[in-house]
Amino acid sequence: MRKASIFIHDRFAGTLEERDNGYSFSYSSDYLDQESAEAISLSLPLRAEPYEDKRLFPFFDGLVPEGWLLDIAEQTWKIDPRDRMGLLLACCHDCIGAVSVAPEEDV
Repeated sequence: MRKASIFIHDRFAGTLEERDNGYSFSYSSDYLDQESAEAISLSLPLRAEPYEDKRLFPFFDGLVPEGWLLDIAEQTWKIDPRDRMGLLLACCHDCIGAVSVAPEEDV
């Protein structure tokens, strides 16, 4: 099982987990309690209950680079292109936009 901490505007928002049966994303209760809390995506609105799916959520999959940048990431880190969670963890710590991803052991 792999885990990632999800940040929005450098504030911890929640945790993404890869499990044997799929993926789970849950917002942190501390984050939800903040008046300035905002959803990381329209497809993942704020709520206390975790989101679960058999596939990586489209929002997170969309953060993974494409084209020549994906080729460089695959070659540099020797990551299988079908390992979307591995690519997300390796490539999306400092991605464009408000959301960033950090492997849980890095937090």
